[in-house]
Amino acid sequence: MVACLGLCCAVLSALFSSLSLSFIRLTFESLALAGCGLFVGELLRNRRLSLEAQERLRILVETSPAAIVTVDEHGFIELANRAANELVVPRDGRLIGSPIAAFFPELHHALRWEEGPQFRTSMQCRGHRDNGESFMAEVWFSTYKEGTSPKLAAIIADVSEEAAAASSGAPAVTGQERVALGSRETEVLRLLVQGLANKEIAARMEISESTVKNTLQQLFAKTGVRTRAQLVRVALEHYRDFL
Repeated sequence: MVACLGLCCAVLSALFSSLSLSFIRLTFESLALAGCGLFVGELLRNRRLSLEAQERLRILVETSPAAIVTVDEHGFIELANRAANELVVPRDGRLIGSPIAAFFPELHHALRWEEGPQFRTSMQCRGHRDNGESFMAEVWFSTYKEGTSPKLAAIIADVSEEAAAASSGAPAVTGQERVALGSRETEVLRLLVQGLANKEIAARMEISESTVKNTLQQLFAKTGVRTRAQLVRVALEHYRDFL
């Protein structure tokens, strides 16, 4: 609006420039200059607010106790905070520029080149440190497009102790062979990976919520997992072409 005002005033000033110096001409020229000044002032203000917001976000990410990373379209880590470096302990002390597949292979599978709904969900997967150790990780991640390039942002936590306590006395979940899924199971799995809740899946598929729950139980039984987060990992590993 400020820009339009400045432009209009400038045009009117040009139209009246042929007139002798008068109150009308001075008025429009003053309005044109004021409009340009307001426009420049608004640009500078927005720029300052943007820089302040970026700085606050940088501080928030850097001081977060949770590991936070972003991944570019080629699968390389673009940004990583201190907690992420402490989590995977890279040999050279820097995660930026390293392939995410070296530490969390399932996150590399989540990058989506094709058009369509992006992922916004969580999963449990095996993480790998540069010293050869592995651990169970809980990953909350989302994929997005920056222009035409797919990107991924993730928050990662080491849940090895919690996972060990929850699975004590139960067989560990290992890599599964791909088993055949029905059309309904495939669709429920696809929507689950997009981050939809049972009620949202039911509405999208026009089925009852209890049918969604039953289908999820069938998926748990077929894939040998016990949680939705583990099911997301299996989907990314073995059913990527259906998602």
